[in-house]
Amino acid sequence: MAFLRPLPMARVGIAGLKDDRDRILSVLHELGVLQVEPISSEALLEIGPERSSDRQKAVGEALTRFRALVAALPPVPVPGRRAFADLDELLAWASRVPIDAEVAELTREADHLGSERRTTAEEAALLERFAFYTDRLEWLSSKRLLAFFGEGSREDADRLRAALPKDQAEIVASVDGDPVRFLVAARRENAEAVARLAQESKVRLVSVPELAGPISEEAPALRAKLATIDARLAAIRDRLATISRQWYPTVAAVAEALGLESEKFDLYNRLGASGAAFALEGWIPARERGRLEAGIARAAGDRAAVYDLATNEEPPTMMENPRGVRFYEFFIRFYSLPQASEWDPTWIFAIAFPIFFGLMLGDVGYGLVILGFSLWMIAGFPGRQHVPKALKNFLKLIVPPSAMRQIAWTLVPASVIAIGLGFVFNAFFGFRFLPGAPLLDPAGAKGLTELLLLAVFIGLAMVCVGFLLGAIKEYYRHHTRRVLGKVGGILFALALVGLGLTFLRQRPYLPTDGPLLLIEWVGLLGGLGLLFVEGSEGVMSILEIVSHVLSYTRLVGILLASVILASVIDEVSIGLLHSGSALVVFGLIILVGGQVFTLVLGVFEPGIQGARLIFVEQFSKFYSGNGRAFRPLKANRRLTSPPPAAAPAPAAP
Repeated sequence: MAFLRPLPMARVGIAGLKDDRDRILSVLHELGVLQVEPISSEALLEIGPERSSDRQKAVGEALTRFRALVAALPPVPVPGRRAFADLDELLAWASRVPIDAEVAELTREADHLGSERRTTAEEAALLERFAFYTDRLEWLSSKRLLAFFGEGSREDADRLRAALPKDQAEIVASVDGDPVRFLVAARRENAEAVARLAQESKVRLVSVPELAGPISEEAPALRAKLATIDARLAAIRDRLATISRQWYPTVAAVAEALGLESEKFDLYNRLGASGAAFALEGWIPARERGRLEAGIARAAGDRAAVYDLATNEEPPTMMENPRGVRFYEFFIRFYSLPQASEWDPTWIFAIAFPIFFGLMLGDVGYGLVILGFSLWMIAGFPGRQHVPKALKNFLKLIVPPSAMRQIAWTLVPASVIAIGLGFVFNAFFGFRFLPGAPLLDPAGAKGLTELLLLAVFIGLAMVCVGFLLGAIKEYYRHHTRRVLGKVGGILFALALVGLGLTFLRQRPYLPTDGPLLLIEWVGLLGGLGLLFVEGSEGVMSILEIVSHVLSYTRLVGILLASVILASVIDEVSIGLLHSGSALVVFGLIILVGGQVFTLVLGVFEPGIQGARLIFVEQFSKFYSGNGRAFRPLKANRRLTSPPPAAAPAPAAP
């Protein structure tokens, strides 16, 4: 596990005999530690690219076939795992499955019946809504005549009636109701114009089905047809279920195994090969080098070699943080994945974000609600069927359910800090719930001053840590001027805050003149000098440092806004509740609605602003991002087991 760093990666090559190629690829697949890269152009000068084989084509065709079977068959529980000794045994099992023709025929029939059922159900529902027409339906269609069923409000129907061209279309029958239903007859050449007029009049028109008899006969016939279709669909489902109980475990296991084999064959386009040998290249975590060599040795003995490759290419990134910190990787990936050669700032985010969130919220009541909601999401949303659909759709629109659980884990420590600070501020949904004055009153002059000082010191620490990490990063990249600029930024920020507090007389515990003041002026001028040495970027950083440090005062600004908003809502609603009149209901609405509104702001504002203070004000000092994720060749098995270990390969002559 690397602290503040992605895992170190190494570029390696593997060379061996073609006779051992499939065994080596199987070992790589099961180890899951190597991201295979296209063979380098230097290697292609010695060997050519690998070509696909007939076995690869056979696996691709079988995989397509079995994936179609898995999609068509209703899933059933698969007992245990299945192992296939080698590819020949896997293809032999695939050839023994005899259900393709029957399943395909049943699936095609079910699809056809499904389409026919939808059409029939729509026609039956349409006829039942327009049962006021009692004549034969065949009279509504001819070479010159076309009829529509219409539906709309009385005003819209009257508007359409007035707009229809005389002697070319008219409403020939109607029935009052809400909405009004009517029958429109039109010449075929005017059908498009009638449809346009209906759209302008906000009337819905539907073509009359091409049926012969009256609705009283055709509607029951359509319902009988639906019953016949449903019976046949049920029979098809029963037959597919019978087939599935017998064959689904085998089909699903073979499909998974074929998918894994296909992944290995897909690597052929990245390999190099000669008549008898092959080579591949890839990235591996440096600590996994021993496992890789041991696995290759088991598969091919001394007939294959693992060797290091020198490269200037940026490695892929693999972050590895402790479980509690790992939840915050979601935010880092959302912002930008770090490059493998730079800092992994997940630890910084995991420490700073909950503190910022809790400080900006600072209320026991809101903290408890957010904590409870987070624990509900972590538990898998029990009872979610009772949640209003509109609320569920709104939450899904913001973030998918899988991401919700990750965010919920990050909000647990944040809400705990908010609850703790709520006791300090004596705030419970904006009310004072403990006897006596708060330990620190955000709305009071003394409390506000102390909180602003705290925010400035937090900003100073975050900016200096960002510059420090940036200086170390530039040092290892041998950018001397940038190192000096980052050090200058630290000196300038420290001296600027010290002088600012001196002039504002907020440092009574330190002298305002003498050696310390001299050191601050020297630091300020020295920091400016180093920033100028860096060049244009350093000069631009001068105002940026000031704005970034002061930007952290928004921690207090959002807290104060939340406190004042909650207090105003509480005072207004309590005043109305004590009025003893009809305004009591209005006061209750203000109390509940206002608290919900404040709670929503209490989630979004601290969350967005807390992340922004880290991403913009600190990450800009040291973080580049735009890394590419480490994606190793890996066998994701659910239904199959790895093949038995092959006998060791004979020693090379």
